[in-house]
Order: sequence, then C-alpha cells, then structure tokens
Amino acid sequence: MTDSKDSNPVAPTPAGARTAADVVTPELAARLSRGVVGSGSTACHTPFTGEKLADLPESTPEDVATAFDRARAAQREWADRSVRQRAAVLLRFHDLVLTRQAEVLDLIQLETGKTRLHAHEEVQAVVVAARHYGRKAPAYLRPKRHQGAIPTLTQVRELRQPRGVIGQIAPWNYPFELSIGDALPAFAAGNAVVMKPDTETALTALWARELLIEAGLPADVWQIVLGEGPVIGPEVVQRGDYISFTGSTRTGREVAQSAAARLVGCSLELGGKNAMLVLDDADLDKAAAGAVRGCFSSAGQLCISIERLYVHEAVADAFLDRFVARTKAMRLGSALAYGADMGSLVSANQLQNVTRHVDEAVAKGATVLAGGKARPDIGPLFYEPTILDGVESPMAICGEETFGPVVSIYRFTDAEDAVSLANATPYGLNSSVWSTSARRARAVATRLRTGTVNINEGYASAYGSVKAPMGGMGDSGVGRRHGSEGILKYTEAQTVAHQRLLPMAPSLGMSHEQYAAFMTRSLKALKTLRFR
Repeated sequence: MTDSKDSNPVAPTPAGARTAADVVTPELAARLSRGVVGSGSTACHTPFTGEKLADLPESTPEDVATAFDRARAAQREWADRSVRQRAAVLLRFHDLVLTRQAEVLDLIQLETGKTRLHAHEEVQAVVVAARHYGRKAPAYLRPKRHQGAIPTLTQVRELRQPRGVIGQIAPWNYPFELSIGDALPAFAAGNAVVMKPDTETALTALWARELLIEAGLPADVWQIVLGEGPVIGPEVVQRGDYISFTGSTRTGREVAQSAAARLVGCSLELGGKNAMLVLDDADLDKAAAGAVRGCFSSAGQLCISIERLYVHEAVADAFLDRFVARTKAMRLGSALAYGADMGSLVSANQLQNVTRHVDEAVAKGATVLAGGKARPDIGPLFYEPTILDGVESPMAICGEETFGPVVSIYRFTDAEDAVSLANATPYGLNSSVWSTSARRARAVATRLRTGTVNINEGYASAYGSVKAPMGGMGDSGVGRRHGSEGILKYTEAQTVAHQRLLPMAPSLGMSHEQYAAFMTRSLKALKTLRFR
C-alpha cells in the first residue's frame, strides 16, 4: 500500500480469495491444452504478478495446415445440419456460460489483469451474441424470394452458403468476447473456424471451445493454433476462406493485402483514437461517471475506449472537478473478486508505451491532473488512471493510440468546433456525445465520422446492441460485427433463378427483330406498372 495521498487507493483483497494456482491447476492446463493443434511448447503468464500460468503446445506452419484439413473435413457435415440445429448449440452455450461464469471470469482476470467487473463485460457480450444469433440466425439465413427478370416466368431465390473455413486471429485484450464472440455467427452460418488467439490469453479461448463442444459443436469444427504472430498468423491468413482479424491498423493492412491477393474477403476491427464530447448542457455528474467508465475500463486496453475528451469551455472547470475527483478515488487491485475499479496493464510493452506517451507529453508541457505514474507496489504492470491537460499536436499522445488508462483533455467553444476536432484523426471507430437534449446530441452524432456513436454513454450502449452493426471507418477497419452484417459476412450469396415456360430468348417463331421489339414494349410496360 502506497502512502502518497496523491496515489489511487488499493482495493482490499477479500479473505479466502483464490490465487492463480487455485484456478489454473495442472489438470486444467493439461485438459485445455488438448484443444491446441501443436507439438511444441510455449507458456502463458499472468500480468498481475508475472508468474507462469501454464505450459501450452506451440504450433508450427505444418500444424496450421493440419488444423485446416481437419476443419474442412468437419465443416461439410456441420453445414449439412439445419440452421436451427446449429443455432440451438449457441443457445445451449449461452446457458452454460451463465451457469459456469465464475470459471471464465477467473481465467479472463488472470490472463488480462483486468478487474472482475470488466471481465464480466466479456461474459455479457458473449451471451448476448449467443442469444441473438441463436434466435435470429434462421431468419438472417433464410432463403429470400426476389422478383425475376420476367414476372411470373422467372422465379428467383437468394441463398446463403457458408464460406467454408474461417481464419480468425483474435487479440489479447478481450480474450473471451473477441474470440468466441466473433466465432459464434460463423458457426451458426455453417462454417468451421481455425483460430489463432494470443498465446498469453489462450486459456480463455480454450475454455470457450471446451464449453461450446459440450453444448454440441463437433470438436473438429473449431481448431485452435498457437504461436508467434509473425509466424503463425500469415499461415492462418493464407488458408482461410474468409479472414476475421482484430488488432492493430498496421497488421490489419498486411492481412487485407494478403486476403486481397487470394481474392478472399476479410473483416478488420483495428485501432481507434476515440473522442468523447461534453456539450455545454450535459449533466456533468453523469458525464464524469461515464468518462471514468469510457476511459478506464479494462485499463483503457479497449479499441473503443475514450482517449480524447473534448469539453465545452463553459463547463470545463466544473466537469474536470468531478472527473478528476472520481479518477483519483478509483481503487486498483488484482484480487479474483469484485471490488477493484481498475486492474493491470497486460504486458511490459503496454506499460512502456503508456509511460512513453505520458512522460513525453509532460516533458513538452502537458499537465497531469490525475495519475501519471506506475504502481509497482500493487503489481509489475499497474499504472494509475491518468488525465492530461495541455496536450498539443507535437506530442505523440495527441495522435497515436495509447491503448492504456490515459485520456487527454481539450476545450472547445461550440459544437461545430468539437465535431471538427473529433474528426481530425485517420481513425473512426467509436465516439461519445453527452447532452441533456437528445435532439441536439443526435444532430452532433450524425456528423461524427465513426462506426458507432454513443449518446450519454462511453461505448457499452452501441456495442451491446447486437442487432445493430459495429465496426470502424478509415484506419479503424472494414466490415462489421453484430446484426445481419455480422453473420452474412461469413456467407456467400448465391442466386438461383428458375426460368419457366418461355426462354430468355426468341421463341414461338419470333425473329430476332420481333423479339427485340417485344422486349422493348415489355420493359416500357414494366416501368409504367412500377415494377422494380
């Protein structure tokens, strides 16, 4: 426990709280390891202490090829099941997750360093996606009738065929939601998946695979490979019939180029430098509480978290009084229990990047309003939630994604000014608008160039609304998860047209000229009759 009155307090550890050794037993590690296609050896660690959690198999390029072979063989039988049968697996999985959530909450915390409440956000997101696609997949994938070229003579149906085997590369920051959450619609659509999760957070993905198999998914339909990203990642991208990637913009460009060279589709959720706008009529208490959630959930290691906070100059001082006070009161902790408000960063690289951004900004004139320092007294990778004022464009933190518990404060004079400032970035993932006027907030929202906009919330309301699409613009990616787009992207559209009675050609003794004249009259009539 630090003695500095300017430091965030430490959340107490409840009596009898579990440890890493209590959760990741040799038996659990051995059982989950059987889900990896690989014969080498690697390990995962907990950021709370740096200690090793488990030894895991490491995959080779040959192992990736084997995983795809197994997945392709299993996919054909899986696709032959009805959509409702496949969807029923998701609904059973939904119930299993809620019943056994304590198991995965422990794993998420140990592998990512986040608090239990933030880990529970992943549970919520996964079960909502499971419920949604478990209920809606049959409707999304149902054959659709379309008007044919010649009414009554041409009957057309649009079918949705699975793409085959999806290559998925999942990140470390949300190992449950961004692994199984993105895979569920792929399975519902009749695909198999070969996934490469981050090795340091692989136990969570392996637990999810085990539970989905218990819910009825054939084991070979979901293959998992592990290894260094530059070695194993390209092998997954080179073999998938469609690629799902969540990660950095730099790597996303490489994935897109590789997929394009093979003429296969891809969806990419990439980086963000997300903005929150506090208008002059905002409820400042609610906005300050929302800023804490939006900026510091999962220690800011969330693609849609807020890193730029624009506040109208008329309310800036009053807002900052509230926001700074709430931020300084946040409790830091590592217990596998509810109670802490923020956890650890996930790696030394993340800590180094956060420290570099803050230290450089301060050296160039920025002011620390809260936080601004590491907390090794709690754990090797803890860093306090930090608010910076006086940030200017020469500072790296102004334009680069920090991906940590740091937010920069900027002031604006009117809403148009705020919109221009918020849009002055190549990223376009998420944004947030705070106002007591819904009409005014919506008007501002429509001018923000981001895939999702939250009004009077930081990120959760848009992300949690799974019937609506979620994704980025600009350098924040292409494609969408959730809603119809989140499942249809894993399918190929197929048009089946049945021509009846007469061909699409001269018939009944017509000459070419007579056929052309007949079709000309028919096309004019169809327009007059308002056929589409």
